[in-house]
Amino acid sequence: MLPDRRAFIGFLPVVAAAACRKTKPFPSEDTPEGAYARIAIALSEDRPRDVFAYLEDEAQWAAHTIHKERRRALEKARASYPRDELTKLEAELGADASAADGADVFVRIARAKGWVTRLRKDLSGVDRVEQDGDRATIVTARGTRYPLKRRKVGIYGLTIFTAELADGAEKATRDRARIEAAAGDFTHGQVDAAVP
Repeated sequence: MLPDRRAFIGFLPVVAAAACRKTKPFPSEDTPEGAYARIAIALSEDRPRDVFAYLEDEAQWAAHTIHKERRRALEKARASYPRDELTKLEAELGADASAADGADVFVRIARAKGWVTRLRKDLSGVDRVEQDGDRATIVTARGTRYPLKRRKVGIYGLTIFTAELADGAEKATRDRARIEAAAGDFTHGQVDAAVP
């Protein structure tokens, strides 16, 4: 009995990929091509958390800021907010506040905003790299352009999510200040109500 041709044809890309890895060295992550290749592999293996290492520094800092500010805001609210107000706040901020770190915050935002799906759909082979000092642009075979910037650690990071993450960090900081002020008001209200 002859083996199923579809199974054989489906197996060919796996064999070809393995052969390429043995014969051609994987590009260094210190190059735009290497960073892009690692992003593509992480997404193809459904590991969007691994993409975080290949975001520019400012995007990473913004995700860490969102995590820190949400956590601080909820800690303050838990000390004095009325139960119904706290329940609403925990529903709004809890996912980022309880995340392990900024990388998990990035993954939550990336999934919610469709960034992971968009990247998966748009990733294709590298046609060329346009380099300008510490900035580079990967131009794919499909014509998609991915801007990157060299990080302080020397590897390249995507810049396409930085603005939205930075906006999120600024909002988280403003929200924390607002929540702290309200927590103070709730605390004063409790003290005033306790005084005969």
